[in-house]
Amino acid sequence: MELDSKIIAREREKEQLLKLYARNSSELVSLTGRRRVGKTFLVNALFGTKLDFELTGLQHGTRPAQLANFSRALARKTGVASKPTNWQEAFFLLEDHLRRLEVNRKMVVFFDELPWIATPKSGFLAAFGHFWNTYAERQNILIIICGSAASWMINKVVRHKGGLHNRITQRIQLDPFNLRETRAYLEAQNFNYGNYDIAELYMALGGVPYYLNALNPDLSPAQNLANVAFDRAGLLHDEFSRLYPALFDGAERHIEVIRALSARPYGLDRPAIVAATSLSNGGGLTRILEELEFSGFIQGFYLFKQKKRYRRFRLVDEYSNFYLRFIEPNKLESAGAWEAVRNQQSYVTWRGYAFENLGLRHLFEIKAALGIAGVATTASTFTHRGDEHTSGLQIDLLIQRADRAINLCEFKFYNAPLRLNKQQLIRLRQRRDDFRQFTRTDHTLFTTLITPYGLVKQPGLGGVVNQSITLDHLFGDRHFTP
Repeated sequence: MELDSKIIAREREKEQLLKLYARNSSELVSLTGRRRVGKTFLVNALFGTKLDFELTGLQHGTRPAQLANFSRALARKTGVASKPTNWQEAFFLLEDHLRRLEVNRKMVVFFDELPWIATPKSGFLAAFGHFWNTYAERQNILIIICGSAASWMINKVVRHKGGLHNRITQRIQLDPFNLRETRAYLEAQNFNYGNYDIAELYMALGGVPYYLNALNPDLSPAQNLANVAFDRAGLLHDEFSRLYPALFDGAERHIEVIRALSARPYGLDRPAIVAATSLSNGGGLTRILEELEFSGFIQGFYLFKQKKRYRRFRLVDEYSNFYLRFIEPNKLESAGAWEAVRNQQSYVTWRGYAFENLGLRHLFEIKAALGIAGVATTASTFTHRGDEHTSGLQIDLLIQRADRAINLCEFKFYNAPLRLNKQQLIRLRQRRDDFRQFTRTDHTLFTTLITPYGLVKQPGLGGVVNQSITLDHLFGDRHFTP
């Protein structure tokens, strides 16, 4: 099957879908991912005219409205109007349509925004299950179900024992672009940005294709952010208010967690989240954290040498962080608000934190840069609270390796190669020594510095900084050299 040239990146997902398309059997695929990430575009661009039926749900639509929408979608394929009164009749009509097709290939059916269609008491899931069990499963059909509503997709597809769970043959999760994919997307749109500018833009917007599509190649990154985020007509000026309600039931509780994590850049454990919100420490909080993590808004990190159930959660969604820190507080400001923000020390400080998130998003690339992509590792974080006898120590990324070594990662965001002064060198050495003392580990310890442009070669680096990782590594442009 020939790929559509409009599809940028998504190599793994394209390969998965094409393999399923090539099989001589029926497949039921769930395609999940956050809002605006490009799920619908991927399916339409990949299969195009080979879609034998396509239905997109209506948000907040009643069952009669959804059935009328189905009738119109079917009429576009058959040229015949129909008026099913329930979903079982609708699937009978779809079966008749597919039986009449004379194609020497796998048929493709696409249900987009399925959670909006399969509302409680609609009867959709029962009718769909009957359609799959009595007809589709015995044919050569690829059925793709897609939905942004994470609550529904987790409960009915990923975790739930009933619903669609036991019928799904393949699950595909579509994530935002990484740095390399973001650059490829921007280059295809005639942008001529360097890696540093792309990284700074990514730190504010992330790799969501819909957000990137709003940018203008004739403007600088700073001008683009001013237009899309700080202008009152900008696409992302009020995106936050729409983002979470479109994904989660009872989204105000999810937003509480997001706001609490945004206020604590280095994350909170579960008891601290309870203390910072109106939520209780029970199953409801478990579900909220699971849904936010499943959708890529937060990331949980195990504490070094702690039991697996103890995790610290960190807000890693770039847009949410940027919105809560800069867009929301400046909504009432006049033109030029972004230029004023960029000149504040708070923005410089925030960039350092955002660069750490950038690194956490690109753990695979960090491992590749270290030459340990094929080594089993565990990523964790470490905190030692200081007292009258010892100073505090915070390490946001530890990479514990199967070869009995641990990389202690340190992130620093600078716009030029970094020259470490004497005090910084002393601090890095002390950081490593303190970690060994506090944890009593006998593993080999490496200090790994992650900066945009690397380090200036200077006396005293040897034995203090073992590896230097740059933006080129995070973009996948450079590989490990011993």
